[in-house]
Amino acid sequence: MDFPGNLFVVAAPSGAGKSSLVGELLSRDPGLRLSVSTTTRAPRGQEEDGREYCFVSRSEFERRVRDGEFLEWAEVHGNLYGTSRAWLEHRMAEGVDVLLEIDWQGASQVRRHFSNSVGIFILPPSYEELEARLRRRGEDSDASIVRRLAEARVEIAQAPNFDFIIVNRHFHEALRELESIVVSQRLRLAAQRRVHPEVFEALGIDAAAPAQRN
Repeated sequence: MDFPGNLFVVAAPSGAGKSSLVGELLSRDPGLRLSVSTTTRAPRGQEEDGREYCFVSRSEFERRVRDGEFLEWAEVHGNLYGTSRAWLEHRMAEGVDVLLEIDWQGASQVRRHFSNSVGIFILPPSYEELEARLRRRGEDSDASIVRRLAEARVEIAQAPNFDFIIVNRHFHEALRELESIVVSQRLRLAAQRRVHPEVFEALGIDAAAPAQRN
């Protein structure tokens, strides 16, 4: 399916800074909409239902899986997460650029449905720094941190399957890199053809034929 809206998929191990980067990007770019995932985990801190996530019971989530409502879903750290297929396709059909903040398993499922989606993986500068960040945020027990670090090694091994890699060593540098990926994707030939088909037709541009380069 080829929708006029772009689809950006951002993944990272827990503690790499993905949520902070995505949150700042969304505050700066009004043309981006975050796809709010459905999850069975409990809200954290100031999270609100329908804003950060749609919080449901495991039985309700499993019913939606059976009914085929999710574009992708996966179990992460003992909780279930999924993306609404109808919501995503409706927004992209309207020409809205959508950002998915999901794990690598979900990203792989999305790529099978949207071959032109843009995969972005956020890396920490080291495992030592990743552990330090997990401890600084104060949300996890020691046992949970040990589990997350073990799972991070599995997740980081999937980084080569993504289109872009950002090493989040310094937040504002990583944010600039994330913004540049979004802008670059919007200017690609295929994306511009989807958004401005009338311009290509009026100017007689055959977008299917690549230009000759010297």
